[in-house]
Amino acid sequence: MKTPNRKAVILLSGGLDSTTVLAIAKSDAYDITALSFRYGQRHVHETEQAEAIASSFGISDHVVVDIDLRVFGNSALTDNIAVPKSQNVEDLTEEIPVTYVPARNTIFLSYALAMAEVRNANTIMLGVNALDYSGYPDCRPEYVDAFERLANLATKRATEGDGVDIVAPLINMTKSQIISKGLSLGVDYSMTTSCYDPDDDNRACGSCDACLLRLQGFQQNGLKDPAAYQETLG
Repeated sequence: MKTPNRKAVILLSGGLDSTTVLAIAKSDAYDITALSFRYGQRHVHETEQAEAIASSFGISDHVVVDIDLRVFGNSALTDNIAVPKSQNVEDLTEEIPVTYVPARNTIFLSYALAMAEVRNANTIMLGVNALDYSGYPDCRPEYVDAFERLANLATKRATEGDGVDIVAPLINMTKSQIISKGLSLGVDYSMTTSCYDPDDDNRACGSCDACLLRLQGFQQNGLKDPAAYQETLG
C-alpha cells in the first residue's frame, strides 16, 4: 500500500536515468523536490531539459543550483579535454574514462542531503547504475551504501532519530531494462538528453560513452531512440 505524502529529493540531470527515477518516484506517490545543477558542464543544455522534464511531471518544487566544478578541472565534461568517442559499445574499456568528474556525485548528494533536511524528506533518490555505465566509482552500490551511512551521521534530523534513505532504484538494471521501465511509466524519452558532446542545436554526437549505451538500450528494446542526433543513425 502506498504511503501518502512521503517526501523525496530527486537528483534530476535531464538525462535518461534520472528522468526514469523521477517517474518511479512520481508513481510511488512521493511529494517531490527535484534538484538539478549547473556545474560548469559543457553539456549545460541538460539543465534546460531538466527544467522542462520537471514541469512535464508537474513538479512545482524544482531547484537549480549553480556551482562551478571547473575549478577542479581534470574532466572532459568541465575542462578543455576532448570527449572520447567510439564506434561500438564493445570498444569501451573498463578504465575510468576522462568524462569522470571528480567527486561529482558526492558533491551533488551533499546538496541533496541539505535539501532533504530542510524539506523534511526521508528519501533521496538518484539514477546511478552499476551495469550499463561508464565505470565511474561513485555509481557503485557500495558507494551509495557508504553515503547513506554518512548521511545518517551528518544531519540534525538524523541524529534526532529521523534518518534518510539513499535510494538508487536503477542500480542493478541494464540500460535496456531502465528504458523498458520508463516506458511503462509513460516517460517521454525525446525530452531527455544524454550526450556528453552535443552540437549547438543540442543534437547528440552518437559516439560518446553515454550515447552508445543509450542507443544500445533502445535497440535492445526494438526501438529507435527518439533523441535528435547529428547524423542519421541506423
